[in-house]
Amino acid sequence: MTTLAPPIYDPADPALRRNPFPLFARLQDEDPVHWSPALRAWVLTRYEDVRQMMLSDTMSPDRLRPFYAQLTGERRDTLAEVMRYLSLWMVFRDPPEHTRLRRLVGTVFNLKALEGLAGPVAKVVDHLLDRLPTDRPVDWAQQVAMPLPAYVILDMLKIPYAAYPGLKAASDELRAFVGGARADADRYARARSGAERLAGFFREVIAERRAAPGDDFVSRMIAARDEEGRLSEDELVATCMLVLFAGHETTTHLLGNALNALLDHPGQLQRLRDDPALIDSAVEEFLRYDGPSNAIARVVKTEHAIDGRRLQAGDRVFGFANAANRDPRAFADPQGLDIARTPNRHLTFGFGLHFCMGAPLARLEARLCTARLVQRFSRIERLPRPEGEPEWIDALAMRGVSRLPVRLG
Repeated sequence: MTTLAPPIYDPADPALRRNPFPLFARLQDEDPVHWSPALRAWVLTRYEDVRQMMLSDTMSPDRLRPFYAQLTGERRDTLAEVMRYLSLWMVFRDPPEHTRLRRLVGTVFNLKALEGLAGPVAKVVDHLLDRLPTDRPVDWAQQVAMPLPAYVILDMLKIPYAAYPGLKAASDELRAFVGGARADADRYARARSGAERLAGFFREVIAERRAAPGDDFVSRMIAARDEEGRLSEDELVATCMLVLFAGHETTTHLLGNALNALLDHPGQLQRLRDDPALIDSAVEEFLRYDGPSNAIARVVKTEHAIDGRRLQAGDRVFGFANAANRDPRAFADPQGLDIARTPNRHLTFGFGLHFCMGAPLARLEARLCTARLVQRFSRIERLPRPEGEPEWIDALAMRGVSRLPVRLG
């Protein structure tokens, strides 16, 4: 009788990048609080453990400053400008700093403001779908999923689409550091380049909006204030960088993963075509089934135990939302795609204090884009493999396709 080797999480494994879910299932059953030698960190895969990690005050999202503090020499110098801005991102801050930043940003980036974006988002969706040919292959990831959320964010910031290629390239350089799976040789230098380019760009935009304010996100962020004052100049720059980065990365991968899931489940695609009213629950199921937020990182603040394993202060912990969202302890038929699933308490947007502020916008974009795609094209099919094989990004914090060849009719 063959005995399986113990499950080991190694993000450098290409097979794991393509399909991590069988390993997640094994970890949930055999080693739910798993020490990954490759990550030198704990890996949590069960729903309740990941949810509690998001809520616990024994763990901190401030994982960059401890990491930077232990660097020396050239690496420390290289990352100085990166840390100047990323250390101000609210996603890496604990209360009270997080509370203050979220309150100020929330005066501008709130549900009421996002609800008014349905018309502009639909316009961007139609603009991109109008350009798709029906007589030759289409790369859904490159031609729709990537530009759509970026264009929406640029509209919010009142920045011309011509800036997209440069901003996207800088954002990708930063992504290798923020959410990368491996420490590439030039990863830190690329992150510095991306941070410097983004910061320089937004400093110019902020200066222009100070001189001539408008009804845009940047102008309103400059004017935002509470009883503790306004955002500093560096906080404004950092927040603009975060809005651009988080606002398009997550939704890009949601749009790509959603179509990939439908192509793997043609019955569900037809079900959505037959009953367009299912689009809201369908988007929630796309978020659960193969979500764009793969793992959420924390640092242990105080020693404590999870499922019998002792976590020491300073240990890094990765809570895998994509594993938790397929935990049979929390979901019936977790490996199946059911666009009418209810309830659907997935953890893709986080939980508690750090619940994603951009969740309503991501849902809106996914709802409008997927609904219009399905209703506009009567035939949506994957190209024959290997040509039609999706390519997955090499990342740890995020999961998404960088290439998804399809044919539309």
